[in-house]
Order: sequence, then C-alpha cells, then structure tokens
Amino acid sequence: MPVLTDVKRLYTCPPEARADDVGEIESAAMVWREGRVEWVGREQDLPVAYADEPEVSAAGLTVVPGLVDCHTHLAFGGARADEFTERLNGTSYLDIAARGGGILSTVRATREASEELLQVNADLLLCRMLRRGVTTVEAKSGYGLSLADELKQLRVYKRLAQTSRQRLIPTLLAAHAVPPEFSGNRDGYLDLICNEILPAVAAERLAVFCDAFVETGAFTPDEARRVFAAARGLGLVPKLHADQLSDTGGGALAAEVGAASADHLENISEASIRAMARAGTVAVSLPLATLVLGVEPLPARELMEAGVPVAVATDFNPGSAPVADLPLAMWAACVRQRMTPAQVLRGATTVAARALQLHGSVGSLLPGYHADFVLINSSSVETWMYSFDPDAIWYAYIGGEVAYDWSA
Repeated sequence: MPVLTDVKRLYTCPPEARADDVGEIESAAMVWREGRVEWVGREQDLPVAYADEPEVSAAGLTVVPGLVDCHTHLAFGGARADEFTERLNGTSYLDIAARGGGILSTVRATREASEELLQVNADLLLCRMLRRGVTTVEAKSGYGLSLADELKQLRVYKRLAQTSRQRLIPTLLAAHAVPPEFSGNRDGYLDLICNEILPAVAAERLAVFCDAFVETGAFTPDEARRVFAAARGLGLVPKLHADQLSDTGGGALAAEVGAASADHLENISEASIRAMARAGTVAVSLPLATLVLGVEPLPARELMEAGVPVAVATDFNPGSAPVADLPLAMWAACVRQRMTPAQVLRGATTVAARALQLHGSVGSLLPGYHADFVLINSSSVETWMYSFDPDAIWYAYIGGEVAYDWSA
C-alpha cells in the first residue's frame, strides 16, 4: 500500500463542486491500495495506520488527477497537411469539404488502411498523449462510414483498450458525414447506420457512446434524433458535435435526448445554454480546433455562469485539430476562453470524466477513485498554465502503477 509523500500541492478536483474548486491541499500525502485511492490529505495528518507502509516521494512536485481527453478522433488513415496550407491561404473549412476534402478525404485514406496500420499509428499517439499526462482517452470512429470500416476503427480501439496503459472509451460516429456512395440517398445511409452499423457495434460491444455531427452540410436535428433513438434502444448513450459552424439548436437537442455532452458549441444560442443547464449536459470546449480554424471559441464564461459544466479536450483529428496535446488545449482555453487555470484543470479532469459518465471513478483524487495521477514540475496549476512548459509532466500513474517516467 504505497504512500505518496513530499507533495508540494495536490489537487483532488472533487466532482460536485464550484467551477473553480480544485480541492487544493498543500504539503499533501496520498495512499492507495489495489489501484484505488484510500486516503488523501495533509501529510501532517497522515494516519498512524500507514506509518509502516512504503513511501514514494513526490520530491516537491505538484500532483493532479490523470488528465481525461474526452473528445478525440484517434484512429484514421492519411494526413491533411495540404488543407492546413489551404486554410492559411484563405480557403474555408466548408469550401474544402465541398470539393471532396475534409472528412471525406480522411474517409478514403482510412478505408484503404489496414487495421494493423491504424492500430500502430493510434498506439503511437496514445504514447504521446501519456507523456502529456493523459490517462483516459475517448476515441471516435467516423472515418469509415461503412459497416466494415466503422467496425474496423472500433475493433482497433477494442484491441488498444486491452493493450494500452490508458483507459480507452470508444464512441461510434457513423453520423459524421454522408459517404459518396450514398450521395443523393441520405435516408439510405441513415438506414445503414440504424439497421446495420448500430446493431453490429452493439453485438460486439464496440462502443459506449453514439455521436452525431449536427451541422449544415452534415446531419439535421431530426436525422440525429433517428440515430439516437436507435442507439438508445441498443444501450449506447448519445453525444453530439453541435453548433460548431452555425446555430442548429444542437445544444438544446443534446439536452432533449439526454446526451452525455455537446461538443464544440462555438455558435450556441442562449436558449440552448438554458436547456443544457436544466438538463445537466456537459459542454466540451475544443480550443485547439478554434485556434486552427481561426474562429471564436465557445462562450465558456457564459456557459459556466448559467450552470453548464465546461470540459476541455483536444478534438485531435487530422483536419481541424492535428495536435494531441491536452495541456496545450488547457492553456488555449485560458487565453482564448478566459477560463482560469483552476477551471481548465477541472475541465480536463472531473468535468471531462463527467462527459464520459466516469466522474464517479476517474478525474478526481478522492477515496474510492482510481489512482490515476500525474506529477508536474511546477509549484501550482496557476504556474503550470502561466508559464506553459510542454515537458512539465514528469510522471504519470494509472491504477497506482507508473505508466510514464520522464527519466526512463
């Protein structure tokens, strides 16, 4: 039963707390048994029952819960560096998509890629994310858009969940775009999702969530309702890409269908904010995507003031957010969304865990929670965000075991 001592500051990030309450404990200690936290508090208050247990010194580092990246598109084929240059030269995201680029470009490359290649590439990305302190990762499909290729992506995640050190949460995103073979036959593609893809995914238990991209040029609210009704009937929980490029009422739709989260929300309406607050729906901010696309981020302060919990994630994908760095997204949320360091720490831990319906087991350092935690070479979360250091993560523990050691 290890005892972590010599902690400069430890942040417990309690799940039921104010948006800026990170549960800070100075000169802290923590005890875990069989992969779960048993005791946490000030070192001077450490119970005598632990006096003879083996100690692990934090050497004056700061401890935070393992980071939770609750929105990624982890496995895909190809790359879209050419589109990065096009956007810098003034071509819009929608214009690129209209000529067959964007999502459909990645669909073609993903269909051509083998499961083995997708798994190798995704595993490398998970290792990179672990070095940034990420211990839990949500991973979406959505670049197959056929029965075989959606299953291919999700089977990669199933294997990675068995071999990776991180906790991996899979999401079906077949309603990402209408594939070329169904051009002019949207109902046919929706039939495929509802009658073939969803039942196959449920039968193999390949996903926890079902996501849909509700946006001009993607799917309408009524089309998403149809997908979510089928998903709910098979035990999958809804999520939404909502109000990214325009106000489609996606936030209100997320509240209506009982979605775990509504993500993006750069163009959310006041009515949708009120609906999400009433329903307790998590808003997932994706500041790296707005930075890359050169658009205004979601109104984080307005959401939080209305009582909507705001998570922070990378939206890692090959197009609008090709950077798998959650601490960088946290920093961007500070400077672009006017979230405080405390708010972004909660947003990347306990609130992100809530977006995955895991807030009772990960994202906090309280008795009973998984002992997933990160040791940071910084005196506080404020200092960490203020002086952003990409190499600040020195150690990451998952289930009480060392998963990353910067010196190894």
